[in-house]
Amino acid sequence: MQYKRLGKTDMDISIIGFGASPLGSVFEPADEAEGIKSVDYAIDHGINYFDVAPFYGLTLAETRLGKALKGKRNNIFLATKCCRYGENDFDFSYNSVIQSVDESLKRLQTDYVDVLQIHDVEFGTMKQVLNEAIPAALKVKEMGKARYIGITGLPVRYLAQIVRFTEVDTILSWAHYNLLEDEINDELVPLSKEKGFGLINASPLLQRILSDSPIPSWHRSPQPVKDMQHKLITLCDEYGVNLGDVANRFAIDHPDIATTIVGMSKIKNVERNIKVLDFTIPNGLLLRIEKLVKPVKNMMWFEGNPENNIPKTNLYKTNI
Repeated sequence: MQYKRLGKTDMDISIIGFGASPLGSVFEPADEAEGIKSVDYAIDHGINYFDVAPFYGLTLAETRLGKALKGKRNNIFLATKCCRYGENDFDFSYNSVIQSVDESLKRLQTDYVDVLQIHDVEFGTMKQVLNEAIPAALKVKEMGKARYIGITGLPVRYLAQIVRFTEVDTILSWAHYNLLEDEINDELVPLSKEKGFGLINASPLLQRILSDSPIPSWHRSPQPVKDMQHKLITLCDEYGVNLGDVANRFAIDHPDIATTIVGMSKIKNVERNIKVLDFTIPNGLLLRIEKLVKPVKNMMWFEGNPENNIPKTNLYKTNI
């Protein structure tokens, strides 16, 4: 395993992070015993960064991860989230953050998390995120219940807009650095260097499109993007390699991203993800992939409040 410093924190974290959402049966029913074994296997093989949220499995992922980490908490870095609690259940208020942390700590069977993240900020107003959620997270940090704080979200330009108005320790951007998307490079990478926050990438498989697993029925990618799965699998087959391995290797090779969060709940998946560290993408394959996906490159759906959907060519200034 390789490790990178997460921004200005004191944490050297594994370049592959354990995404715990599958423990909450987000993609398919997950066996709890197998999930606990997968956490053990991950720790034994050098993964030391675990990311979870109350939203994943409606608290089930946190509960299961808490059980799995019992007796091992001091060996890993733990990140959870607040403010999103269901598909359409959001609360970015000050009091909600304070209450949510205590509930998460109980489920996770610990008295602190290393990183507390405001979850999916695009569903809140910028005013409330900046004036309530982040100050509350800073209070949690002051209380010793979180060592660092951050924000997460889908629209990269909105994440960049928020971080220009405040100071956070980490930003988690999901689905914006993979074989089909690279907009994390436009603003977040330069800003991470300018401001010193740790940059985290999640969903390198774009919620299974960049793998040989079935695409979930709820996936919101445009159909032309989904249609790329079969074409990419066929292309990778020509080289005798697995699409998921290529996608994960590509993502973790980004020099400015501290860790790439990969969802896991089975030992075989953890084992495969770790083996990617010894995998080399065949010569010429990335060039062919780049040409193949060019018609749909960065064809991303949008989530959250419409006013938070900042066009790439129209970065605006916001009154907060």
